[in-house]
Parts: sequence; C-alpha cells; structure tokens
Amino acid sequence: QVQLVESGGGLVQAGGSLRLSCAVSGSIVSINAMGWYRQAPGKQRELVATITSGGSTNYADSVKGRFTISRDNAKNTVALQMNSLKPEDTDVYYCNADLWSWGKGRYDSWGRGTQVTVSS
Repeated sequence: QVQLVESGGGLVQAGGSLRLSCAVSGSIVSINAMGWYRQAPGKQRELVATITSGGSTNYADSVKGRFTISRDNAKNTVALQMNSLKPEDTDVYYCNADLWSWGKGRYDSWGRGTQVTVSS
C-alpha cells in the first residue's frame, strides 16, 4: 500500500511564505510525475505545479514566479515553496504522485490534503 503524507500547511498573512512537503511511502516501484493541486469547497481540483522525475516543471499561470516545486527522488518527497501568498491562494492543497506500485501497477495516488489559509 502507498501513502502520501502532506505537511506544512497553516495560516499566514498576505505576502508571507509557506513550504509544503509530501512524503511518499509504501510498495513503490517508481514515481513518474509528482505534483500539487488545490481545491476550494464546491470547486474542481486544479493544478498548481508538477515536476517530472527528470526535473521538468509546470506551473499554473496564477502561481508562476511565486511558487517553486522541487523533489528529492532518493527520498520520494516533493515540496512546494510558496512565496508572496495572496488570499486567493487559500485552499486545501493535495499532493499527487503518478507511480508504479508492486501489485497494483501504475496509478495516481493522492494525499489527504493540507489547509493553506492566507489572511488579508
């Protein structure tokens, strides 16, 4: 069984910074892309940033220049450094991994989410 555990969410004032981390553990063969998504109540989950195993990154236009995604392939972790936070960044942030698992093959795995709240 594979688990994704996020940490680092919280409450911050506008203009501040937070760093989210996600650790992937369990019966992993390999991890392809990893990423962060966010979702507000009643809205669809949206992409924030993704990173391939080779380090190529992709960002939502709304976070470009403010957020930075990184990963440590040896430790199966992914992080999201969020700077210059805005109230509209308030959401639940979810970690995602496109991975190969022993016995289950390839699938998308999700964490339970961590709340980020930015006050104005």
